[in-house]
Amino acid sequence: MLKIQIKKQISATVKDKRCWLTFCATFAIALTVIAVSFNNSEVNASTTAMDATLESVENEIYNEEFSEPDNDFIADEFIAENEIEEPAPTEETRENTLILKSGDTLLNILTGLGLEYNDANDIFLAFKKVYDPRKLKAGQELQVSMLWNLPEDKLISVDGLVSEISKGERVVVEKDADGKYLSRREKDELVQELNTAAGIIDGNLSTAMNNEGVPSAVVGNFINIFSYSVDFRRDVKKGDKFEIIYENYITPDGEVVRHGDILFAALTLGKTEIELYRFEDKDGIADYYDKKGLAMKKTLSRKPMSYQNARISSPFGRRFHPIYKDYRIHWGIDYAAPKNSLVYAGGDGVVQVAKYNGGYGNYIKIRHNSEYSTAYGHMQKFAKGIRPGVRVKQGQVIGYVGSTGRSTGPHLHYEVIHNGRRVNPLKVKASASENLRGQKLAVFKKQVAKIEKTYQKMLAEKQKQAEDGNKLATNIRDQKDVNAN
Repeated sequence: MLKIQIKKQISATVKDKRCWLTFCATFAIALTVIAVSFNNSEVNASTTAMDATLESVENEIYNEEFSEPDNDFIADEFIAENEIEEPAPTEETRENTLILKSGDTLLNILTGLGLEYNDANDIFLAFKKVYDPRKLKAGQELQVSMLWNLPEDKLISVDGLVSEISKGERVVVEKDADGKYLSRREKDELVQELNTAAGIIDGNLSTAMNNEGVPSAVVGNFINIFSYSVDFRRDVKKGDKFEIIYENYITPDGEVVRHGDILFAALTLGKTEIELYRFEDKDGIADYYDKKGLAMKKTLSRKPMSYQNARISSPFGRRFHPIYKDYRIHWGIDYAAPKNSLVYAGGDGVVQVAKYNGGYGNYIKIRHNSEYSTAYGHMQKFAKGIRPGVRVKQGQVIGYVGSTGRSTGPHLHYEVIHNGRRVNPLKVKASASENLRGQKLAVFKKQVAKIEKTYQKMLAEKQKQAEDGNKLATNIRDQKDVNAN
């Protein structure tokens, strides 16, 4: 407004000056005419004077209209209109990634950033609604979005926080429009991926499968499937073969989140080929069967432990006792194994005993049916939740190898009790599980056909990839030869 008034005043001033000059010019002309009337002899002189007066007035008007403007005034006005400096920012949003260390908690991390305790506690409580912050472990990352005060170089508020609690799953805490912290759990949409592998065993099965890219967890499951009928320490020889189809669950960007089930597993031991297919009925009960639908899972396992290479340190029957130094009957089999190796339930059943039992040390007894029970001794400790009355599944972890009680080293003492009498676990003729019949068998055979078709397709794709790779290698080699010549 002030600028507009100044411009109007300047314009009015210029206009008034022009009017004054015009009046002066007119007055001069009038005087000249009067002078001419009184003295004709001075006409020429008067005319000359009048011309000079007019020229002077014209020059004055011209100079007024076309003279250079006031540069200082225009420069000041231009700066005032176009070069106003913006004030420096006082706040900015910062993204920071923090890695939890041993002993860190969500609260002390947030307060350590400079956040007030009440605000930190609000975030903690929001986080806790969807996931217990106490489960966060050292090495996990927290992505924190912060509003920062620049002049004072300090935290104003935490506006958001993201913590990945497992592969493909995260907790997100955000501040809403009212300043309240809200939380949610997000999961990536996982894609099921089928993988196949096959190979020749040269040494041990685990190494052979790992060399073909099979993850160790899947190898463990593969061994567990066959452990009911195969002694991997004695039965598997150099030159034997394996085949497997298993699932992976991956994120959209290709990261493996978890391994799924083994759909097909095969072992060729000498001239004997064992093929097993996974089948899950409508009640969610899954097991492995041969191509005819006959169950291969036995009632009892010969070696119920994860360490399948465990050697027999003491057999069943009469032996020289290592502690008492005399001959006594050994009512079970001792499997020497590393301390804390997993001990499995030898079959489905109910835990009858789970306690420290004298010379047996930490001892578990499981009743499987009206005929059979199994017992496990000298364990380091029991698995979580194992107590009398608990029902367990075959292959479920019940404890860990140890050396408690009367023992000279870490091992599993394993007993099989048949109708109240302890028998040799290696000679028990356990009956097979329930075979598939009727509608279940029909569905199973369709599933087998589908798996076989998928397997053949995957083998063909692998063969083509191998051939393409060989062609590429040949072309590169030929090109090198050409360049060399």
